[in-house]
Amino acid sequence: MLADEEASPEQIEVFRNMTPQQRWQAAHRLYWTMRRHKMAFLRSQNPEWPEQKLEDEVRRIFSHART
Repeated sequence: MLADEEASPEQIEVFRNMTPQQRWQAAHRLYWTMRRHKMAFLRSQNPEWPEQKLEDEVRRIFSHART
């Protein structure tokens, strides 16, 4: 994590107070939001690609993602 991306003490407290289910739901929403953003970016960079190719590329990118 970069220095300017560190969570504030308030954010840490919010995360600590979340139930496991709430944390899972937040992670799930973030994951699908990022997939939609990646799809929009690829679409803007490759307007000629059909929808299926865009979906395949997003799937490929996310399947090879690392943390």
